[in-house]
Amino acid sequence: MFWKDKYEVGVELIDNQHKELFNRVEDFLKVIRSTTLGEKKAQKVNETLEFMKAYVVEHFRDEEEYQLKIGYPDYEKHKQIHDNMVSFVLEVSEEYEKSGYNDALIQKFAGRLLTWLINHVAAEDQKIADYAAKREGI
Repeated sequence: MFWKDKYEVGVELIDNQHKELFNRVEDFLKVIRSTTLGEKKAQKVNETLEFMKAYVVEHFRDEEEYQLKIGYPDYEKHKQIHDNMVSFVLEVSEEYEKSGYNDALIQKFAGRLLTWLINHVAAEDQKIADYAAKREGI
């Protein structure tokens, strides 16, 4: 599993959402890396794109509300990172709807999704956790 406890930010809702994202991405990667699943790949791509379009918006909203609540100073920068990822998911989804199953597009999506998820949660979201911990220690 890609999830590691060190990714926790200390907010149950956000940590649970992160775990769900990691689980979904891991499951998605297993299916698209399989050489024997044919039609199931397209079904999993559809499912993952639909999930990502809805869930990341919900998750980002919750995470951004938390940042505002604690007065996180890099809120605008963090929101822009979120907005860029939403745009990427929507672009891939739109391209997928036009072209159907396209292995190159799906591999690009999977690679960026995994890299972004790990780097974002392990680096950017940890900055929020660090700020919150310092703020509580004041």
